[in-house]
Order: sequence, then C-alpha cells, then structure tokens
Amino acid sequence: MTTTHDPSIIGRSVEAARRWYDDLATELGSDDRQYGARALRAVLHALRDRLSVEEGAQLAAQLPTLIRGVYYEGWKPGAFPHLAHDVDEFLEHVARDGRMAGETEASHAVAAVARLLRRHVSQGELDDVLAILPAKLRPLFAA
Repeated sequence: MTTTHDPSIIGRSVEAARRWYDDLATELGSDDRQYGARALRAVLHALRDRLSVEEGAQLAAQLPTLIRGVYYEGWKPGAFPHLAHDVDEFLEHVARDGRMAGETEASHAVAAVARLLRRHVSQGELDDVLAILPAKLRPLFAA
C-alpha cells in the first residue's frame, strides 16, 4: 500500500511563517527578516521558559508549523519553568538571545511579538499564558 503525501503542506507552512515574519517586521518597523526572526525566537523562548509544559504546548499548538519548530528548538520539557519575576532579567534574556543592543530594544521586540500573538493566537490562550506569568511580567504581554 502506498501512502500519498501532500507536498502542499510544506508550501502552506512556509507561507504561514512568512506572513508571521512579515507581520512582525511591520510591527518592528523593519524589513530585515533576519532581525525579525531573531526577535521572534528570543521572545518566544523567553516566554516558553516561563510556562508550564502543558501551557507551553497549548500555546505552541496555535503557532504556524515552522514557527512551532523555532519555539520548541532547544526546549527541555523536563526542566522546571524559569521562575524569574523580574522584568529586567526577562528583557536581558531577550536582548542576549536576540543579539539586541539592550533592554530598550528588547522591550520593543517583546511589545511587537505581543501584538503579533494577539492577532494570531486565541484570546483564551493568551489569557491562560498571562495567568501563568509572574505579575510583573504580565504588562509586557498584556493589551
């Protein structure tokens, strides 16, 4: 018995990721896709590392396939979530991982990714994510 594979899923996955990156580039005020990709990866990883395994997987389920791969890259689901409650530490993490100039640039990237997520992820899921984040980090992602 032969299995038929639909190669169009690859094209659709690439197109969905491209829409997200283009949308993020607009939010960042840049047409540099590499910068947008670094910013999205850094923010998603910093966010992911502060969520429970279950909540992290629920968020990932709403990401485009290729971006979901970026989200899961390097993830150690057996490790405890990062329990930092400090905004500066969160922004330092984003700046370091995104190779950004500092916390101001990281803050801009977090705000841009938050707007992107609000457009593409269900409000219920975002509410769940915000409920898990430490109170001091919530304003970074809240509307």
